Amino acid sequence: MRIGEVAAKAGVSVRALRYYEQQDLLHSSRNPGGQRQYPAAAVERVRLIQRLYSVGLPSRTIREVLPFADSGGASPELLELLAAERDRLDRQMTDLRAVRRRLHDCITEARHQDGTGSSS
Repeated sequence: MRIGEVAAKAGVSVRALRYYEQQDLLHSSRNPGGQRQYPAAAVERVRLIQRLYSVGLPSRTIREVLPFADSGGASPELLELLAAERDRLDRQMTDLRAVRRRLHDCITEARHQDGTGSSS
């Protein structure tokens, strides 16, 4: 599959695919004309990479997680790394909830002061 085809099916840009290759997250071969060729499984791998990025994992961590995703086996070191990432996400979610509460309080107070009184 050519790079544009993978990008379209996975819902990412061609530039993103090139970046994933630079980060050693995705691999391609070259055809005789020098164009990148990807296996059909590349679409699902790109979707997985996107999900891992969306939860805030850095490239270096994703690079360590992908072999586990391929094999289903995990080393104690990988499990420790994933637990640390989970804990980081928990802290981040706690911080975001606190910021949301403060923002909500500011909105409520501002509405109260201007007399609209409605809250959401």
